[in-house]
Amino acid sequence: MKVLVTGGLGFIGSHTVVELQNKGFEVVIIDDLSNSSEKVLDGIVAITGKKPLFEKIDLKEKSKVEDFFKRHTDVQGVIHFAASKAVGESVEKPLLYYENNIGTLVYLLKELSKKDKASFIFSSSCTVYGQADKMPITEDAPVKTAESPYGNTKQMGEEIISDTCKVVPSLNAIALRYFNPMGAHPSTEIGELPIGVPQNLVPFITQTGMGLRDQLSVFGDDYPTSDGTCVRDYIHVVDLAKAHVLALQRLFEAKNKANYEVFNLGTGKGSTVLEVIKSFEKVSGKKLNYKIVPRRSGDITEAYANTEKANNELGWKAESTLDEAMKSAWDWEQKVRA
Repeated sequence: MKVLVTGGLGFIGSHTVVELQNKGFEVVIIDDLSNSSEKVLDGIVAITGKKPLFEKIDLKEKSKVEDFFKRHTDVQGVIHFAASKAVGESVEKPLLYYENNIGTLVYLLKELSKKDKASFIFSSSCTVYGQADKMPITEDAPVKTAESPYGNTKQMGEEIISDTCKVVPSLNAIALRYFNPMGAHPSTEIGELPIGVPQNLVPFITQTGMGLRDQLSVFGDDYPTSDGTCVRDYIHVVDLAKAHVLALQRLFEAKNKANYEVFNLGTGKGSTVLEVIKSFEKVSGKKLNYKIVPRRSGDITEAYANTEKANNELGWKAESTLDEAMKSAWDWEQKVRA
């Protein structure tokens, strides 16, 4: 089976390519290298012993997308990661986010709609829930008004896929709503390597641990949580990658209950920012230089997943602990800075 992975050289994409190749899938990667590097291919080869096909394409160019599908008529499944994902940047540059995250999705779905049968996995986010009314968050929780253009593109993306599936019965799709991916492959051949200042907590922690950043800012310690800091559900990227393979197999084997389905991907356990810092200090043996600063606008108090649907329907469960995921992130950080 030939599978297209868009954004396949990015953090979650590259780990998913590894899991797909380990399961015998033939993989083609499309990436525009705007937030990744072609060197990631070397890491994928080092782990799997196999080089996936790679095409540098900007999916915003509709003619290039059409040309790709004319040349690769045997692509049966698409896992779509390619998107801009920095919340703050999306507030400053909304049109860039709408063009990159929505336009590209439409072009892909147009091509897949022409096929006799196609399977589509969408990289969505728990941001669609906003500050949910109750924890843990189930897939039935209401989708709240988005806090940012980035969050809005994930909500709109899901709506576009759902609307398309209603009128294109040959298309089967699953939206995977991630909580907070972290960590790196245990081989340390691939991991999270943000370009510029990290937008996520864990790479900021590991870069601070390495001395690349002077200090970590903890935004607020007056939230109604166990230690006053925000709570999130941190999931090891390898666990997350494996869920994409299971979701794709579910569609290929026609085990889906509808032609559009949604699953939460998390551990089911929330951790505060201070607990994540303590985890880093435990696995690294280093004290982290951090400072409590005022709250950041747009941050929600807590978000962690109810994972029963993914556990029961996909047969998937997050295996790694916070400490294991953190150790892999720290091992990776030390390797890339060596």
